[in-house]
Amino acid sequence: MITELHRNPAPPTPRRRPPVLPDALDSIGAAGGVANVIMQLSWPEVGWGVRESRVDTGNVYKRPLKRARTTFQYLAVATLGSDDDKRVYREEVTRIHRRVHSTPDSPVEYSAVDPKLQMWVAACLYVGFEDVFEWLHGPMTESDREAFYRSAPSLGTTLQVRADQWPATRAEFDDYWHEGKSRIRFDDPVREHLVGLTELRMLPQPTTVLFGRLNKWVTTGFLHREFRDALGLAWDPRDQRRFERFLALTAAANRMLPYPVRTLTYRVLLLDLKWRLRTGRPLM
Repeated sequence: MITELHRNPAPPTPRRRPPVLPDALDSIGAAGGVANVIMQLSWPEVGWGVRESRVDTGNVYKRPLKRARTTFQYLAVATLGSDDDKRVYREEVTRIHRRVHSTPDSPVEYSAVDPKLQMWVAACLYVGFEDVFEWLHGPMTESDREAFYRSAPSLGTTLQVRADQWPATRAEFDDYWHEGKSRIRFDDPVREHLVGLTELRMLPQPTTVLFGRLNKWVTTGFLHREFRDALGLAWDPRDQRRFERFLALTAAANRMLPYPVRTLTYRVLLLDLKWRLRTGRPLM
């Protein structure tokens, strides 16, 4: 099992049908978004690629709302979009990523169109989806987990990941994931960039003062232990107990909302994509 949100997880939840990736598309899942970004940037090549990127339109510190829109729109397209939607978005992502590459002065060599790096990003996205689903809907059985995983390759193939790169089974993915975690490293400039995200430094005041400390705590809770420790974020048993209460309360509140309300963000982002395509406005 990948998920580490609960210290003592409950028994698997019986279900009438096997879950699939879109079942995890609850808007409240965005609470774990910064944690997932940290996981993606934990490979030095990905972290430095974002830290040094010269594509200012995608810089979260300069265009935070646009960056949030494109990130969550990608997830909407990858999980709910048509084949044409995925093709168009993949082409646009590729166009932007071609501009993100190392220079002779970069501390590590990287290219944002490297399929190996994109596979790691996609793997982190998958782990985030699995965590969100089990947070909101209860633990999966092994057979349910396999079915959930089989619905997930589009998280990578809507990037630059080749279909044959995606591990064939959930067990093979687990092996890939554990091996990938051995490459976690946050150099100081990347660490500063990411800690700033946890504290909402990219947003105008008074947002940082009012919500920065809370967001840092929630983000730390959503991080798996290896990432949390590597980033140097403090977490103790009392934090874990409080975080598990937070998970239980938010999951219970979320279940009270109708499905159309819980998924509104993603459905609106799909409509926004179609509007942009129809009117010729930029996707990114």
